[in-house]
Amino acid sequence: MATFYNQATLSYRGGSVSSNVTVGEIVSALSVSKTALTGTYAPGGELGYIVTIVNTGSSPVSNLTVTDDLGEYAFGEGSLVPLEYEAGSIKYFVDGVLQSAPAVTQTSPLTVSGIDVPANGTSMLVYAARVNSFAPPAQGGQITNTAAITGAGITELTASETVSAAGEAVLEIAKSVSPAVVNENGEISYTFVITNEGGADASAEDEIVLADTFSPVLHNIAVSMGGEAMEKSVDYTYDEASGEFSTAPGAITVPAAAFTQNPDTGEWTAQPGSVTLTITGNI
Repeated sequence: MATFYNQATLSYRGGSVSSNVTVGEIVSALSVSKTALTGTYAPGGELGYIVTIVNTGSSPVSNLTVTDDLGEYAFGEGSLVPLEYEAGSIKYFVDGVLQSAPAVTQTSPLTVSGIDVPANGTSMLVYAARVNSFAPPAQGGQITNTAAITGAGITELTASETVSAAGEAVLEIAKSVSPAVVNENGEISYTFVITNEGGADASAEDEIVLADTFSPVLHNIAVSMGGEAMEKSVDYTYDEASGEFSTAPGAITVPAAAFTQNPDTGEWTAQPGSVTLTITGNI
């Protein structure tokens, strides 16, 4: 870890002489690693982390402090923190045995004190953090957070871990009918709005299927998506006897959300991608 040099001087009447230079090296008995329990994150999701401290020395090391910056990164003239510690989530293990919860003296950065590592032993901290609106949500976004280990008589140790934005489709669907009151044999329309709040398109390969059973049964239906007519037996199937409707796998696609970062606050917001499917028929 660190090399040190030392030289002695011998003084006597009439002169002095210097010794040779000795060279030594200080080697830390401690090492640290940091591991995320998942490799990706989604807005509002939870991430789990493990900080492992290994002591290969013959003496125990006591009263260490672990500080996690929770992914803090520079923004403008300041900084943003994309993770929030989940209160009460921390677990402390020594040589695999669960211990009493350590003292969390600060939550941002997360600061944990009183960590001991036995001789030739291992201590682990396991905890969770929530992804907030300062985390880059789009495909290609990343959170890199660093844990630092400090204490009396040791050189500071650090370990970092990087997780990436999931970059996957996150779909929701809403259904409406118009008119809500209709005469017998009248015409009604069902409208389905499918939104995507994720960072990736929902493509044909995702094989989206919209299924519904209309009661009362619709007759002479017409189906459109995004204003374009869909073709029966190609894009969808419909049974006028049972009222069962289903789109063909992959016939529906939904674009990814568009993400923007507020230039003043640094918060990310999403404008969901969407597609509208309309089914009109007589009851």
